[in-house]
Amino acid sequence: MNIEIAKAALKEYFGYDEFRPMQTEIIQAIYDKKDVLVLMPTGGGKSICYQIPAVTLKGITIVISPLIALMQDQVEGLVANGIDAAFLNSSQNFAEQKMIEDDCFSGKIKMLYVSPEKLLSPGFSSVLQALPLNLIAIDEAHCISSWGHDFRPEYTKLKFLKKNFNVPIIALTATADKTTRKDILNQLNLHDSEQFVASFDRPNLSLNVRSGQKRFEQIIQFLKERPNTSGIVYCLSRKSTEQLADKLKAKGYKAGSYHAGMAAQERAKTQRDFITDKTPIICATIAFGMGIDKSNVRWVIHYNLPKNIESYYQEIGRAGRDGVKSDTLLFYSFADVMMLRKFAEDSGQRDLQVAKLDRMQEYAEAFICRRKMLLAYFGDTLAENCGNCDVCKNPPQVFDGTVIAQKALSAVTRLKEKVGVRIAIDVLRGSNRFEIRNNNYHRIKTYGAGAEFSQNEWQLFMQQLIHSGYLDIAYDEKNALKVSELGKTVLFEKAEVSLVKLSDISKRKEEQKEAAQKSTPRERVRDAMFETLRRLRTEIAQKQGIPPYMVFSDATLEDMAANKPTNQTEMLAVSGIGKFKMEKYGQVFLDKVLSYMDENNIVKEAVEGTVTKSAKLAKGETYLITHQFYRQGLTPEQIAEKRNIQPTTIYSHLAHLYKKGENIQLGRYVSKQEMQQVLDLMRGMEAPFSAKELYGKLDETLEYHKIRLAIAYYERHKK
Repeated sequence: MNIEIAKAALKEYFGYDEFRPMQTEIIQAIYDKKDVLVLMPTGGGKSICYQIPAVTLKGITIVISPLIALMQDQVEGLVANGIDAAFLNSSQNFAEQKMIEDDCFSGKIKMLYVSPEKLLSPGFSSVLQALPLNLIAIDEAHCISSWGHDFRPEYTKLKFLKKNFNVPIIALTATADKTTRKDILNQLNLHDSEQFVASFDRPNLSLNVRSGQKRFEQIIQFLKERPNTSGIVYCLSRKSTEQLADKLKAKGYKAGSYHAGMAAQERAKTQRDFITDKTPIICATIAFGMGIDKSNVRWVIHYNLPKNIESYYQEIGRAGRDGVKSDTLLFYSFADVMMLRKFAEDSGQRDLQVAKLDRMQEYAEAFICRRKMLLAYFGDTLAENCGNCDVCKNPPQVFDGTVIAQKALSAVTRLKEKVGVRIAIDVLRGSNRFEIRNNNYHRIKTYGAGAEFSQNEWQLFMQQLIHSGYLDIAYDEKNALKVSELGKTVLFEKAEVSLVKLSDISKRKEEQKEAAQKSTPRERVRDAMFETLRRLRTEIAQKQGIPPYMVFSDATLEDMAANKPTNQTEMLAVSGIGKFKMEKYGQVFLDKVLSYMDENNIVKEAVEGTVTKSAKLAKGETYLITHQFYRQGLTPEQIAEKRNIQPTTIYSHLAHLYKKGENIQLGRYVSKQEMQQVLDLMRGMEAPFSAKELYGKLDETLEYHKIRLAIAYYERHKK
């Protein structure tokens, strides 16, 4: 078949004069009866790659698609372009399906979309055998791989297609790392296929990550700066989509919600209203957007952290499909990480899902160009920083890390690319662990070559080398490190590497010590937090039957209290916390720091010189004053006004007083139903409890002060 015929069809049916990059080559490969794997970003033109052959070849093309909404949208678009297309799925009755099958046999249909379930249903194989097939297209092909982000078991049964039908097969996806790609080909038996991997770079999309605090207020400000635009807010839970949409509507925005729990008719209406801009803002779970070709989505917000980079990349790709400048915003909170980690650990692929969540978290906490990280994850590279992400707009200091990179890449190579990050670091640092000696890793030339750096420093170096694309992680080989093509340019072509300059920790600590000595209120804040952390340490030590200092030393708790780490990277910078203790205790201590800061209305700036007025009094004094006003019959808001501090702080005082046995009437501030809601959640959790974590688990529907009062009730009555 002549490619000029394809070009004419492109103009006829879709109105384009030229194909996009790679489309011509892919279509020619199909004309040459070759199997094809296509990896192309959302909005990159994947569908054209099989739709043009479908309309130019004799016979009928079968398209396997995972979602009813996707099929309907695609078919409607094709029919609108004058192409005879139809779909078969569970939304149709027997008579409707029979009519479509008859149209296929009579040659009235050029493209038939089916779900995997329909394809595998009894009796349909005979229909397939009787049809004059010219091509089989498998959309969202990452679903076939257990290494993919949206694995669906029914997809694994599609391997029979290559065996039973002598037609080309094209598998397409927008999100698949190297491991997933390899598995797709194996699962489908496409061993002699051609692979086409387009660039993952979407330079028109800005990439921004912000703290998860006061998300709604930030969203309102974001929308004020982008009036009359259309976008999607992705949420983790169904409840969140509805509540957020209601709050936006109350502020005057045309917003709707979308999730799998809605009736099919209601979902279809929501989707239609969004496509037609009747409802320009949709608050949705990840079920929304797949395959919807709405080109004028100007922004995508992630209300919660996605579970992996594949999902994140796919979802932000729904913005700016027309190539026009568009914005993406990701809210990041440790509560999201905690919740997603629990989901990952309860999944059937614990190690894989946790590893991918770790990469997502590292992206959110990044101090290098975010676009470089995204592209590196999918095996793509970017020569220069993008200039269109929040890190590039506020760049950190960098230094020449070429020698460090050479040492790391050489070690991975000499270890035959069979070990993970931990062992590679141990070899570089010259560890004498049994595992290192037993495998003769101490005999390689780079053993001990990086002994001048600590475990934490090497951990951060390795993260940067991975996220910048010099190293890959093979998830299907027990997370073994691999030197990428970019990495080989460092080893063999003397390419230079820039790494982010790590702060001089000792200097920073000295400055903080000096500042603390100059400010009594700030010192008291730190000391109060130290006492809180000390109590937590005692509780953990008692449960484990070990001395408290074996959990963390006093010096470590002092450093933690002074620096107030708010993420894992900052926690790893605390003196005395290595990787092992970070994994064992870091999460619960980090949670306690965040909880303490929230309960005491302390923001990060407090360390730099700003503390709340309540911190200027000793704890006993400030509680006593609040209690005196309470006994006079004043409300928390009135007490706060008199004391010139925040009401949330007063509620924290009341919670503390209640725990200590004072006669505080909690029922005035939190209903029995709300109290029970929190207590039910706490039964499935281990103490100590975090108001922040509970707030997240409750989809941010219950105010912090009510959660704190419920925790106080539990603490007082737990015995």
